[in-house]
Amino acid sequence: MVRRFWILLSMVAVALLIAGCNGERPLVPNGKPAPGFELAHLDGGRVRLADLRGEVVAIRFWADWCRFCKKEMRELEPEYQRLAPRGLRLLAINVEQERDRVARTAEQIGYSYDTLLDSDGVVSRDYGVIALPVTFLVDRKGLVRGKIIGESDAVTFSQMVEPLL
Repeated sequence: MVRRFWILLSMVAVALLIAGCNGERPLVPNGKPAPGFELAHLDGGRVRLADLRGEVVAIRFWADWCRFCKKEMRELEPEYQRLAPRGLRLLAINVEQERDRVARTAEQIGYSYDTLLDSDGVVSRDYGVIALPVTFLVDRKGLVRGKIIGESDAVTFSQMVEPLL
């Protein structure tokens, strides 16, 4: 029963994302340039998407209250370790949470990829994100080539990323 509820909720979220409810921007379409951004890195410094041209970039939007985000982040770590030498960069963009809270959660989860802070939610809005988690796959030229809406697993993630590498 609980599983059916989450499946139904996920389907509603997808429908809302597609419809662009409440004046929200729809998700950035495949084949279009990924919206540029510059965000603070959890460990200091800043990361600009434009500086990552030439790499395949997986942009994951998440928050600590997202039940599915933490599990997915743990599951993606081994795939990130395997694919990073081939040019994958994985950015975990936290949406509108305080740095200390993000740092505690990242440490609890235990992953090695980059954590960026979308403190004011501008980047998530630019990408049309209204539900978490969501992942955008950006090719070496900066074009969106795929999306994973909702929770992913290592197999699905790899199947979508590997052709871009």
